[in-house]
Formats: sequence, structure tokens, C-alpha cells
Amino acid sequence: QVQLVESGGGLVQAGGSLRLSCAASGSIFRFNDMGWYRQAPGKQRELVAIITSGGSTNDADPVKGRFTISRDNAKNTVYLQMNSLNPEDTAVYYCKVDWQRSPLSTTSATWGQGTQVTVSP
Repeated sequence: QVQLVESGGGLVQAGGSLRLSCAASGSIFRFNDMGWYRQAPGKQRELVAIITSGGSTNDADPVKGRFTISRDNAKNTVYLQMNSLNPEDTAVYYCKVDWQRSPLSTTSATWGQGTQVTVSP
């Protein structure tokens, strides 16, 4: 019922920047929290940043001051601006969107397909 399309990954040198986008679509009542996660080779998937429908944000410690999450509710899109990238940021980045089918329904979650971010030294 909900589809996510991620874009913006790629290869960048250390110190560079990238902007990820995740556009959500579907005939649902409301999109709630939207977030970005990442998974590096051999590691568990971890939270990067999350933003509520009201715009409150929570960033993981490793990215504080470097990454900024934002959303455009009119476009149902969440963004991740990544600055001062370093090789430790290399991972597959996934967006996750929480949503409700109707006002009284429970919250469901959908994951994006993932986009590779590679930071070279």
C-alpha cells in the first residue's frame, strides 16, 4: 500500500556532501515518523536520524552536527543532508516510513530499497 523511492546515494570523497531523498506514495491516511537507517558491511542496521510529522528530530551521536534530516509533508518526502562525510559513513542507507491506513488503525512501517553511500579516504 505504501511505496518508497530512494535516491541520492553515490561515491564521494571524505569531507564531501550528499543529499538523500525518499519519496513516499500510497492511498493512506497519514505518514507519521520518517527516518533514515544505515547498514555497513558486517554490522547491524542502525538508526541515523528520525523526524516526526511535526518536525521534531533525533539524530544518532555519530552524525550529530554533520547530518540534517528534514521532510516536505506536501510531497511526502524525507531528506538526509550529509556533510563532512568520512569513510566510516560508508553503508547502505535505508529510509523507513511509519504510516496509518485510517485514523483508528495501528501504525505500519515500510522500508525503502536502500541506496549505497561510499566515502573514499
